[in-house]
Amino acid sequence: MVAILNLYEASYHSFEDESVLDEARDLTKKYLEENLDDVNGSIAPLVSHALEVPLQWRVPRVEAKWFIELYEKRSDMNPVVIELAKLDFDMVQAVHIEDLKHASRWWRNTSWDKKLTFARDRLVECFLWTVGYSYVPRFSTGRREITKVNAMITTIDDVYDVYGTLDELEQFTDVISRWDINAIDELPEYMKICFLGLYNTINDVAYNTLINSRILVLPYIKKAWADLCESYLREARWYHSEHTPTLNDYLNNACVTIGSPLTLMYMMFSTSITSTEEILQWFEESKNIVNHTALIVRLADDLATSSDEMERGDISKSIQCYMHESGATEEEARRHIKNLILKTWKKLNKERANAKSHLLQETIDHAMDIVRMAQFMYGKGDGHGRPNVTKSHVLSLLFNPIQET
Repeated sequence: MVAILNLYEASYHSFEDESVLDEARDLTKKYLEENLDDVNGSIAPLVSHALEVPLQWRVPRVEAKWFIELYEKRSDMNPVVIELAKLDFDMVQAVHIEDLKHASRWWRNTSWDKKLTFARDRLVECFLWTVGYSYVPRFSTGRREITKVNAMITTIDDVYDVYGTLDELEQFTDVISRWDINAIDELPEYMKICFLGLYNTINDVAYNTLINSRILVLPYIKKAWADLCESYLREARWYHSEHTPTLNDYLNNACVTIGSPLTLMYMMFSTSITSTEEILQWFEESKNIVNHTALIVRLADDLATSSDEMERGDISKSIQCYMHESGATEEEARRHIKNLILKTWKKLNKERANAKSHLLQETIDHAMDIVRMAQFMYGKGDGHGRPNVTKSHVLSLLFNPIQET
């Protein structure tokens, strides 16, 4: 049974056009499902766990917590190993709490939660994403900065989706593209607050990067935010004109609006890139990785949130676009989207195997963690938009020390 389980897990490391491992995954999955009731001892929970989500797709921090609790119940467990694992988990959790406190102070100072009440206030969920991206203590600065990025993306997404008029959104996008503080008078009051908060935070992040790493990242960050808002605006125009795009047109745009290209760029600026030359190299060499990452995150998001977002007045998502284009039922469309996720994972696996530079290897490692976290957050519903979906994980990973459980 262990050998079958290992083969099943290995099949998720396959590349595109590898039919042998696809067949192995189908056969081993069927065998494990049919024989799950006959599995004995410590293997049974590993099998049921893998059938739910394969190890390759799991978030390392969440998996560590799960395995500590499982290993502790085994008759052959080593009490010293358990004690060290729990101690390590709680020490890292304490670092995460300090990072969250830092981000919370920033969030209170922006007053967006009070002044922009139409938007989702999801700071803790935004921080939880960053723990999935990288939980290691040395990534503390990255977690703090990317939490800010996630929170601002969430708010600005709501500006475009649920609150701003089309004329206001045209104005706001133009001001973002120009990055001109003198143009703020052109905006309505709530957009002045939104733009100035974004402007100050992004400039502050760029300044900290400059003094710590001696890299001027502001031009690249400004362009990334401008691209994001241009894509948001395109969606708003589709909505107001009642246009349903083709699946391909939708995905080309939605892989920007999902925000992961911006997040991945911030992660690289926080960890791996040390010069302007490396920035240019990264933009040139990482295009496929960025696109594959964005596609999976977008599709995972759509599978969980499209119904709610359509109800609140959003544009058609990938599921509806595919149904409109092909005449498929919703069940068939969802099956197609899940198949796209699997195919794109294979492309990521291949990129990882073919990465020739340390920079690309770091990129693909970060990309896979972003994808894992997206599938975790959206695996059982809208974990970002509905706090009750991820509440137990927030408490488990951030607030409840494992030594007390």
